[in-house]
Amino acid sequence: MGKGKYVAYVSTYTAGKGDNYGIKIYDVDMEKGRLTEKDQVEITNSSYVSISHSMKYLYSITDFGVESYRILENGELEVINHATINGMRGCYLSTDYEDKFLFVAGYHDGKITALRLREDGGVGEITDEIYHKGLGSIAERNFRPHVNCVKMTRDNKYLCAADLGMDHVKVYRLDHAKGTLKLADVIRSEQESAPRHLKFSPDGKFLYIVHELKNYIDVYTYEEVHDNNPQFEKIQTISTLNDYHASNSAASALNFSDDFHYMVSSNAGDNSVVVYEIDQETGLLRKLLCLPISGDYPKDAALFPDNRHLVSLNQESNTMTFFTTDMEKGLIVMNGPEVPVDRPNCIIFHKLI
Repeated sequence: MGKGKYVAYVSTYTAGKGDNYGIKIYDVDMEKGRLTEKDQVEITNSSYVSISHSMKYLYSITDFGVESYRILENGELEVINHATINGMRGCYLSTDYEDKFLFVAGYHDGKITALRLREDGGVGEITDEIYHKGLGSIAERNFRPHVNCVKMTRDNKYLCAADLGMDHVKVYRLDHAKGTLKLADVIRSEQESAPRHLKFSPDGKFLYIVHELKNYIDVYTYEEVHDNNPQFEKIQTISTLNDYHASNSAASALNFSDDFHYMVSSNAGDNSVVVYEIDQETGLLRKLLCLPISGDYPKDAALFPDNRHLVSLNQESNTMTFFTTDMEKGLIVMNGPEVPVDRPNCIIFHKLI
């Protein structure tokens, strides 16, 4: 765990910045818990990046759709191609577990786009497009679809799409030949809770959904039951905040540690990071700490691969802040100066072969 050489990819918004270097590549100093910039990639508004399950390719959102890159031995990126998603700019993307399809979530137009992936890692044609439909104005609130996250179940059968405008996660059965999606289930959250991001445990038995507006994580069990139907059962709801938190907070990040023993989330407004311990048997979360990150609007936060340090990406203060972690004491301690980075949104640690 955490041994070897790593790089970190940070995706950023470029609008109004004066340059178009949307992806930053950093060398990771595991001992010191710091990142040193080694390269940057020219791409507009790379709001989210994802690495293929083969670890060979990186995919990024961009204004024009999606862009694919080959990950070189030193961690640098070589562009393969870009493809349109035939809609407004996406906000999240991920591949299925065979790296045959790429799925893009559309926040602005409430759309899911499925695209076929080529043998060389490039992005091919669109295989399906699904628009989530709204409910109009109900209870004085305008319910509009905003698809914010798309993730396959680990058995690679269903695509789960978190819609924070409609307060539910739609579950689609994937046709692996055609790349089409068919609705199989809906996981309903509380009204105005805004499910934002979701993750599955490594064994695929547990689903974690973070809710932006009500600041909590729901934990579900997942199994496929008779007639090949997905079944989700809620087993826990746990807050991302302390009892004395600031009002108007929005939960944002949802990341596993490298060894899947911990889960990290963040709270904008409260400007804090929260770390949970994951019970490996039951999937339940136990809160270890919820502490300030010394920046504004932490959009993403992640533990270093050895769990000894933590980094927070603070979008409104244009910084990354670093901390040394002590899980047993439930503490994080500031670790060196902040690093300036314009409007960071997402970080991925990647182990070099």
